[in-house]
Amino acid sequence: MLLIACPFCGPRDELEFRCGGEAHLVRPDPGASEEIWARYLFYRSNPRGVARERWVHSRGCRQWFNAVRDTVTHEILAVYAMDVSPPEAFS
Repeated sequence: MLLIACPFCGPRDELEFRCGGEAHLVRPDPGASEEIWARYLFYRSNPRGVARERWVHSRGCRQWFNAVRDTVTHEILAVYAMDVSPPEAFS
């Protein structure tokens, strides 16, 4: 079982959380082309290794936060609030 350290509640079991996909995506302007919107909506990097993701503590405080996770080992390397930049090592 994976233990995730919620920045608001502390360490909790992974069953209390849901992954919200890739973090730090920039929403295009409303007048952007269909190609730009398609890339924003449907294309993700899906890296093997370190990935920055959005998570929600759905069965706890219901707060969103970002996490840096290794997609190979599933190890959570860092967690940080949504309005904070990723740690220097993972930028």
